[in-house]
Amino acid sequence: MGWITLGWFVLGCGLGFGAAWRLKRSSPRSFATAPDNQIIQKLQNDLQQMTLAYQTASEMSQFKAGFLARTSHELRSPLNGVIGMHQLILSDLCDSPEEERDFVAQANNSALKLVQLLDNIISVARVDHGTNKLDIQPLQLAQVLQDVHTLTHLQVKNRNLRFNLQPPSPDLYVLADPRYLQQVLVYLIDSAVTQTPDGEITVSAHPDFTSSTVQIWIDDRRPPSARSEAIDQLQSKPDPATTVPTPGLTLLLAQTLLERMQGRLEIGATGEDTTRIQCWLPLVREE
Repeated sequence: MGWITLGWFVLGCGLGFGAAWRLKRSSPRSFATAPDNQIIQKLQNDLQQMTLAYQTASEMSQFKAGFLARTSHELRSPLNGVIGMHQLILSDLCDSPEEERDFVAQANNSALKLVQLLDNIISVARVDHGTNKLDIQPLQLAQVLQDVHTLTHLQVKNRNLRFNLQPPSPDLYVLADPRYLQQVLVYLIDSAVTQTPDGEITVSAHPDFTSSTVQIWIDDRRPPSARSEAIDQLQSKPDPATTVPTPGLTLLLAQTLLERMQGRLEIGATGEDTTRIQCWLPLVREE
């Protein structure tokens, strides 16, 4: 009986392998076409995601490199303005009391910029450290973007740019701190305004219900050179006319706040002269 059973087993295996071989030869396309196309599409999507992730990581690591050096560089510009104006006054180089008063006003303006910069850095540092607690709550994204538009549209107009706000559905809510989310978006739009020579700045929202996130896109036409900065900030001479904070520090502050709100920041290019900043935030799902 043992040999008979073994014989039937071998015969069954042979028939099974033979049938599978004939089926594969008779319809090779059914085994290759659809699965292969799906695999290729998946690999292409994965490659796109990896490319964007690499680009974002490279940009943000550049902004994070040497935070102390970057902050020191940011402080030097307004501080040099204060010292320079005071030196002119103390050296009796003013031709009239009116000119002396003008120098004092310029020094005061530089001092105010310095204080504002320090306040921004300290505020974000306290959030990052956990000293300042976030008030995470559901926020109507359409209202948030409208408030940001109200705060920034005059600045955009003064630079002869167009502000294209594409409001999302009123039913779209995100989880964030209202004060710091508004601060992040104002930071990013201010940075776009200072670096965009012409054209328009477009702000739009794109929900992804699969991942329960919302992407806020800020598109502008700043040149590619504006997306990168020298890591060693101390090698460059501060320019008194430079906007404070600079775009590099602005992105770093915005990214820190977004991460504390369970979001993230991505930087990319949609064309040769088009920059897209994407802010990811958790989406409030209806129960």
